[in-house]
Amino acid sequence: MLSFECDYNNGAHPKVLQHLIDTNSLTSLTYGFDEWSESARRKIREACGCPDADVYFLSGGTQANATVIDSLLTTCEAVISADTGHINVHEAGAVEASGHRVIGLPSTNGKLLPDTLQEFLQVYESDESRDHVAQPGMVYITYPTEMGTLYTAEEISQIQTICRRYDLQLFVDGARLGYGLMSPASDISLSWLARHCDAFYIGGTKVGALCGEAVVFPRGNAPKHFFSNVKRHGALLAKGRVVGVQFDALFSSSSPHPSGMTGGSLLYFTISRHAIVMAEKLKRVLSEAGIPFYMDSPTNQQFVLLPADRAHELKQRVDFTLWGPAPHDASLMICRFVTSWATTEQDIEQLRRILK
Repeated sequence: MLSFECDYNNGAHPKVLQHLIDTNSLTSLTYGFDEWSESARRKIREACGCPDADVYFLSGGTQANATVIDSLLTTCEAVISADTGHINVHEAGAVEASGHRVIGLPSTNGKLLPDTLQEFLQVYESDESRDHVAQPGMVYITYPTEMGTLYTAEEISQIQTICRRYDLQLFVDGARLGYGLMSPASDISLSWLARHCDAFYIGGTKVGALCGEAVVFPRGNAPKHFFSNVKRHGALLAKGRVVGVQFDALFSSSSPHPSGMTGGSLLYFTISRHAIVMAEKLKRVLSEAGIPFYMDSPTNQQFVLLPADRAHELKQRVDFTLWGPAPHDASLMICRFVTSWATTEQDIEQLRRILK
């Protein structure tokens, strides 16, 4: 079946898979101390412009979020998130299971805006009973957001300033980081992001890898015993090379892409850019079919509105996600269509024919 259901329902990018094959018969150290993981760390530090960065390879996104948050917060501290944030809606209470409350604040187009954050913290500071509640210790944002939208550089800068003012740490979930950075609407770079947060991760699972994420503490500021906490959270692979080899390939230079994009960039960004190109074509196909958009997204996730009966009918021929009823009209379903590094021109054209 034609699928626009998510960006992790394919295997690995061929170059990533080939690197796994090429290194398969070689022995190595375990738990991420192998030569390919070390090579990947060097490449990531260079790409981030952070020569002192601590880089760890974890098994998946939920594990990365739960481990970083648990490691950076003290026992009574909570993490602030947009109410639509992944840790608040799609991680089965993984953060709360480690003893840290998720404080979900109202979002605007999937974003936690600086004014919303500032207002909450002002109310918290003025509360004489504040010592009796979970203490805010971190702000969590995603880039791109769960709704495919992007924070501007100004918004992130303001959030970082607020975090410093209130002694909070800023953590950026980058499960789809490549797709965000390669969007024409993005006004930040990887190195810029590294300078404006305390920790972030580079998503591999959704961007060309079989599995795995690269957690980065840009100033060598990994918390004490982070490696042990990774293991405690079940996020440490004994065969750590499995993730390290993949990021070694993703952060190597790429050759020109078949769609005609120029080479010279890292594979991670080249294949991310391809997904954005496909998303723009997807948007045109959906628009030409007269399907309204729920909100404007400049990345690889597109949200549209369909009558419930039409949505269920289309699901018989195309795989996509039923996000839920539209808040303003329960007869309409919010439907998510997603492109990825693996989406082809043929996929887009097939959808065009089906919609006609």
